[in-house]
Order: sequence, then structure tokens, then C-alpha cells
Amino acid sequence: MPPQKHSYILLLRMVVLLSAFIIFFGDGQARAQKPIVFVAPIEGVIDLGLAPFVQRVLDEATKAKADAVILEINTFGGRVDAAVLIRDALLDSKILTVAFINKRAISAGALISLASEKIAMADGGTIGAATPVQIGLPGSPAQPVEEKTVSYMRKEFRATAEQRNRPPLIAEAMVDADVEIPDLIEKSKLLTLTTKEALQVKMADFQANSLEAVLQSLNLADAEIHYASETWAESLVRFLTHPVISSLLMTVGILGIMLEMRIPGFGVPGAIGLISLALFFWGHGLVRLAGLEELLLVGVGLILVGLEIFFIPGFGIAGILGIIALMGGLGMSLIGTGATWDSMLSALGQVSLSILVAIIATLIFFRYFPRLPFGKRLILETNLQAQEGYESSPAEDHRWLGKQGTAVSDLHPSGIARFDGERVDVVSDGTFIDAGQPLEVVRIDGNRVVVRLASPPSEKDHA
Repeated sequence: MPPQKHSYILLLRMVVLLSAFIIFFGDGQARAQKPIVFVAPIEGVIDLGLAPFVQRVLDEATKAKADAVILEINTFGGRVDAAVLIRDALLDSKILTVAFINKRAISAGALISLASEKIAMADGGTIGAATPVQIGLPGSPAQPVEEKTVSYMRKEFRATAEQRNRPPLIAEAMVDADVEIPDLIEKSKLLTLTTKEALQVKMADFQANSLEAVLQSLNLADAEIHYASETWAESLVRFLTHPVISSLLMTVGILGIMLEMRIPGFGVPGAIGLISLALFFWGHGLVRLAGLEELLLVGVGLILVGLEIFFIPGFGIAGILGIIALMGGLGMSLIGTGATWDSMLSALGQVSLSILVAIIATLIFFRYFPRLPFGKRLILETNLQAQEGYESSPAEDHRWLGKQGTAVSDLHPSGIARFDGERVDVVSDGTFIDAGQPLEVVRIDGNRVVVRLASPPSEKDHA
């Protein structure tokens, strides 16, 4: 082969290899530079369990160097403190965040939308109606909140709108009916915007009826989509932090611990109580509500209440301090960042109801359970009779049984009485008896002489 022809063939081979290398390397670079978008749903009630989910999505998107996080929103709202946590996470995010309102972002959902860098709304969408209300007992209507709560939320909306360069007065009008905007909303009316209205007043950036349309508007049509969903643990946390479930866990936990304090040995009530409280604190701990301080308060409260109910007569300082500690520990576990005064009162009412139900259930249990066939088999009722040689009280105290005398001191419920000229330590059968009142001994209980108020002798008795 001539040398010149050989050179041409060699050069052609080099061009083919170089072209193939460029095509392969260029295609690999294109794949490596393909944009990444995370999509997360915001649906149903906004609760405290939703905040960790959104934070996890933002963290994963940051780690993956994603180009955007899209929150597909369709909610009527929920807890204010949960919305504030999500709002703060969105404002702190270094990644482009987009709220795709499909179809509504009401109340807390509006705050989350305003905290996103861009807002896209589907045709027929709505955003607004964010005045805070206080939820009462199940089945009862929501109640209006105090002015300071409305003022706080109004400023939260305004500050969020200002940071995202949106009209702050329009954001305030979504919260406070006293805000008037000419040609948009009159006084005493709460502002809710449709998609068309939101675009006109620049509260929304563009209209999109599908996720694909959102991506197209963001110039991310060829992006690699990562659909985020809740893990089983996040779903469980949302379930455990639901107001009804958390109230039930508190009640069962307190009830189980109290029953275990009274029943010897470690059995079913104590195990159920500890598991219930553990689930309560685990769920609220993951949403950054409960910590070591709250757990210690609840532990001290349970001990003090148990001492008051089962070991200390009457109702005194131990019981009061125990209830205060319980209410403080459990109440603090229900209150999050951005909690208003009304939400604090609501949490206090929720805890108070749980404690009251647990105490009443405990008292009813020990009054009626031993009488049931099942209870009789579990509780030892063997009597050790004095006739059989068993004595639970000093023998000399039995001589006072049936005797009548006079209270020397006030019996509240214990004190001193006089029988046959002797001073005797006695305790009333539950009523307070003033000094000088006639008494009679009704029983000898251990080392206690139990008395009650005696009727004064009538004239007929003296006849």
C-alpha cells in the first residue's frame, strides 16, 4: 500500500474515534447535567407531622443539588404552629421552591404558599381566608380568637410576603377582616383570591394546570422528577400527633400508671400506661415538641398525684403540685413554634380533660372492679379473723367499740376525744367534727379508733 494512502486511512480512523469519543462524552455530560426536581404533596389537614416531611424533602433536594422543589398544595389549612415551621424551612431553603396550588391553599396553606419563591395556580384555584380560629371539643364549631392572635398572624403573613417581594397589604387582608383595599376587598370581609385575581395583583407568578405545565414554565421540562412521599414513620408520627389520638394516649397513659401504683407487682396496666406515654412522647419528640424537660415534669407529676391519691389522706399540696406538673409537661408537649395564646389555652384544656378523665376512671375502677366476678378472682379477699388468733390492732382498743364520748379537739379528720374520762386519739369516718360534739366509736381499723357524730340523747331517753 502506498504511504500516502496509508496516511489517509490512519487519519480517517483517528477522526472516527475522536467523533465517537466526543459523541459519547457529550451525551454523558448531558445526562450528568440533566436538571433534578423534587415534588412533594401538601394535602389534607396541615398538622405537626407534616413539618418534618417537608424539611426532609428540602434536605434531600439540597444534598442531590436539585434545581427546584415543587409543593403540590391542596388543603383547607390546619395548625398554625405547623405552618410556621414549614414557612421557616421554605424561607431558609437555598433551593428554588415552588408552590403549585392545585386546587386550593386556604388558611395555613396560604402561608406555606407565600413562603415559596414562586406560586403557580391551576385554573379555578383559590388562596387566602387565613384568619385563625380556635378549635373546641369534637363536634363543636370553631371559635374566634383574640385580637392579639389575629395581629400576630397578620404580621407573619406580611413578613413572609415582604421577603418574597409580594404585596404585603394583600397578604394581611387574607388574615384580618379590618384591612380594606380599594377595588379589591372591603372592610369586614376576609380576602380570598381566585387564580385570575391572584395573577392580576401579583400574588401568583403564573398559571399552570398540570405539573408538566409548571415544569415548562420553569424551563425544566426535561428534568428528572423525584416524587417524595411520607415514610411509614412520618405517617405514624402524623397519626400519633393528631389531637384526638394524643388525648387518648395521655388518658390511657396516666390511667395505667395510677392503676399500677395501686396494684402490687408490674402488670398489664403499667405496661399499657408506659407504652401509651412512650408513643405520645416519641411522636411529639420527632416533631420537636417534647423533650427531656417535659418528660421529667410528667414523671414527677405522676408520682405526686399517686402519692396524694393512695398514700396521703385528703387533698393537699402534693396533689396540687402533681397536677400542675402533669399539665405543664403534657401541655408543653402540645405547643410548638409560633403557638398563639389561644392554641396554648386549647392545649391546656386538652390536657386538663385527659387528666380529669384518668383520675375519675381510676376512682371508679377501684370502687367497682373488686365487685365484678373477674375482679374478685384477681384480688385477694381473705380475711384474718380475730377469733382465729389474728389481731391487726391493739387489743385494748377494742374496749372502745360502741362507746360514746365527746370530741376534745376538732377532728379534721383526726384529733382527740374523751371516753369514760380518758383521752383517746381518734379519726372521724370522713366528716369534720367540731370540738365539744358527741361521738360514738363505730369500728377499730388497725391502730385507728374510728368515730362518727352521735345524736344527743333525747328527753324520752332520760325518762
